[in-house]
Amino acid sequence: MSLRASRRSLFPMLLTFVVAFVLVVPLDPPLVGADVANPICPVEVVHFNPANGEDIVVPPGFKVSVFKAGLNAPTGIAFRGNARSFEVFVLESGHGLPSRCNEQDSWPGGTFAKTNPFTPDILVFDQDGKLLRGPLGKPTQAGGGFQAAGPAIDIAFERGLKGGRLFATDSNQAIRTPGAQNNSSRIVLVNPETGDVTPFIVGLPTGDHPAEQLAIKGDWIYWSQGSTTNSGVVGRDNGGGLNQPDIPCQDIVLSNNLFDSGGGVKTSGYSLFGTDNRGKTIKAFTGALHHGVCDGAILRARLDARNPDQTIEPYSWGYRNPYGLRFAPKDHALQGNLFVTENGEDERGARPTNNAPDRLQLAKQNPDGSPDFHGWPDRFGFLDSTQALFNPVGGPGDDLCVGANNPPSNCTSASLAAILAANIPVKTVLAHPPQPVTAPLAIEPANVAIVGVDFVPKSFAQGVVNRGAALAAREGDFGFSAGNGKPEEGHDVQLVNFSGPGEPLKLQLSVFARNSTFEQAFPDGLRGINRPTNLRFGPDNCAYLVDYGAVRDFGQSDPGTKFIVAADGPLVQIPGTGVIWKICGPPGNGEREDDDDD
Repeated sequence: MSLRASRRSLFPMLLTFVVAFVLVVPLDPPLVGADVANPICPVEVVHFNPANGEDIVVPPGFKVSVFKAGLNAPTGIAFRGNARSFEVFVLESGHGLPSRCNEQDSWPGGTFAKTNPFTPDILVFDQDGKLLRGPLGKPTQAGGGFQAAGPAIDIAFERGLKGGRLFATDSNQAIRTPGAQNNSSRIVLVNPETGDVTPFIVGLPTGDHPAEQLAIKGDWIYWSQGSTTNSGVVGRDNGGGLNQPDIPCQDIVLSNNLFDSGGGVKTSGYSLFGTDNRGKTIKAFTGALHHGVCDGAILRARLDARNPDQTIEPYSWGYRNPYGLRFAPKDHALQGNLFVTENGEDERGARPTNNAPDRLQLAKQNPDGSPDFHGWPDRFGFLDSTQALFNPVGGPGDDLCVGANNPPSNCTSASLAAILAANIPVKTVLAHPPQPVTAPLAIEPANVAIVGVDFVPKSFAQGVVNRGAALAAREGDFGFSAGNGKPEEGHDVQLVNFSGPGEPLKLQLSVFARNSTFEQAFPDGLRGINRPTNLRFGPDNCAYLVDYGAVRDFGQSDPGTKFIVAADGPLVQIPGTGVIWKICGPPGNGEREDDDDD
């Protein structure tokens, strides 16, 4: 997978912690309608009962059902075939979140066991949910398959529903040896029959965010390459400071600001931990293993190249964590351009921020072939970082926080004072933007974690869903901050309606699918959604919502989600609670309209 500390899509906010490895006897496979435990930390239990999604509210005329339940942290889905006969490929991401309870090496069968729920794989189902083959691509001791530490985040066929080569993104982001995750992200080819994994591009940046979602159009493969840090500065939340700094897509000039991690360590943006580069110019691609590689960006490479790593170029940049990617249809208000969901900044690290919104963006390369720029790390949506709205309040992930279990700050009075003195206002990383900033199309609530997105087929556009609309999964927060409102937004599906072609561009945002209580399912025993990470329309014109499953977290937005044992934090995965939900419109939808950008 994001994956933010309070809302960043799972993988977008991987922190690195020292963990203790534990061996336990594995539990039986989870039962629907039963309490399910993390198998390494069995005290971490949730109630899992998706049933048929009876507690999910959708507009009149639409119906929810379960396509497949009992999955291990799914994040990606792809289809091959037509409405009458098709296969469904589901990517299980493996170890995605930081906790001693999620370590793949602690699994009783060993890291390379086929049954290990904390390593990535692909399962292939028929259109009725019957398992055809898999797990495919499981890591092997000889170095085959996906990378063992994970996570793997997305899969996509080169020719959409017509198949062709199957691409995937993976990484060793979740490895817990500080610095070992650096440049571990890859784009790989997966044989859809045998599961053999072949590298396509390797050595991509990996820190807080790895290589994530894929989009394919024409002769190019596009992918979201999230930032390696939370907000442009390496802090103690980045492998104790040993993980790699961000890589700019253009030459940048740093501000004269340093960011305090305590213990006498202060760091400039886009620099190694503890490095003072105030006022210096950082050249484009500094620190990259390939020319054209940078982060906080949408990158692309040619599909037909013998050495695709030599064709990499930035298409768009200036994002914290661009996650969801989808090209709009040609006759759309967005005129076939790339629609991007972006996850905003967290209250953590050396440059903690609060209330930063998620964003909806339109990525579009400049006419001269250079990438356009969307403002990160100094613009959070429409506002500069220095606005009082983004001032930190003191959280457990802040570098200067000394914990006192004293809500709302969770920091001692002295350390809270140090945080506020060092980080109010949230100082700029850059002396000035490298080019004029492209504003977002819209902003989202803080901590909502908007992730996978897809445009609706024409037959799905009924009732509240306009033609050309998009549906986007919103994963929800991770409890590092208080909830974003009452009712809280997230753990749901958003509807984005657009104006028509030729009209002034306008977006209308509303909730399309949610649980009846507006909360995630497991704390309240609901038959509904926990953490949706992706959404794709199948050949049958139904929306397939990929639900990562239950996660126990810091619980500041809902005490019912908090991990049971303090040492198990911060984010405990519960294998076997992932679900693929299926949302269909009225019958008679017919064949899917499949564009060349799928």
